[in-house]
Amino acid sequence: MGLPVSTAPVRIVRHPDGVVELRLDDPGRGNALDLSTAEALRDRASEVAADPGGAVLLRAAGGSFCVGGDLRAFTGRGAETGAYVHAVASAAHSAIQALYDLPVPLVTAVRGAAAGGGIGLALVGDVVLAARSSRFRLAYTAIGLTPDCGASWFLPRLVGPRRAADLILTNRLLTGDDAEGWGLVSRCVDDEELDETAHRTAAGLAAGATDALRAAKSLLRAGDGDDLRRHLAEEARSIAALADGREAQDRMASFLAPKSVS
Repeated sequence: MGLPVSTAPVRIVRHPDGVVELRLDDPGRGNALDLSTAEALRDRASEVAADPGGAVLLRAAGGSFCVGGDLRAFTGRGAETGAYVHAVASAAHSAIQALYDLPVPLVTAVRGAAAGGGIGLALVGDVVLAARSSRFRLAYTAIGLTPDCGASWFLPRLVGPRRAADLILTNRLLTGDDAEGWGLVSRCVDDEELDETAHRTAAGLAAGATDALRAAKSLLRAGDGDDLRRHLAEEARSIAALADGREAQDRMASFLAPKSVS
C-alpha cells in the first residue's frame, strides 16, 4: 500500500495540459534523501517513465529543492554505514537514470538549496530553471565523501573540466545567477516567477510537435545513456566505500554537531 498523499515524500501530479509533475514533497527536511525517500523517488520516477505524458516537470515543495543525502540517517550506523549509503545512492541513481532516459522533455525547477545529490537531480533536466534564491553547492568532500546522483558526470559536460573540478573539490557556492552564467542551468528567473515559468515551459513542450521533440531529444542523448549508467554505478561504489571510513564518519558527525556561539 502506498503512503498517504499527505506524508508521501515524492508525489506525481498529472495536469490536464499533458504535463506530468514529479514533486519532491518533504519540505520540513529540505527534501533530503534517506533510504525511504530515495526509494520513493525511484518508484515514482519509474511510474512517470511508464506514462510520461507530453512533458515532465520536476520540482520541489518548500524553500529548498533538495539538500542531498540525509546525514542524520547516515551517521551512527558504524560498520553498516557504507551499505546504507550504497542503498540510498543506488535507489536515487535508478531515479536519475529513469529521468535521463525519458523520451519526452524534462523541465526542472530549482529554488533554494540544491546540494549534494540534489545537484545531480537538478541537472538531469533538459531545461533547468533556477530561482534567484537558488544556491548550488556540492559539499561532498567537506564531509569526506565523493559525488553521487550523476553530479561528477553531468558537471564536466555542462561547465567543462576546470569548473567542474572547482565545484567538486572546493565546494564553491554558486547563486542562481552564477549557475546561469556558468551554463549549469538554462536560465535564472525571479523567485515569484519560477513555478509559473516552469509549468508554462513544460506545457508548451507538451503541446509541441511530439514526434520532433522526441526525436530531437534522442539525438541529444545519443550514446550517453549507457555511459551514465556505468558512471552512476562507480559513484555509488565510491561514496559507499568512503562512508565506511573513519574520516567520513567523523566529518559527518562533526557537521551535525551543535555549533558553539562565541
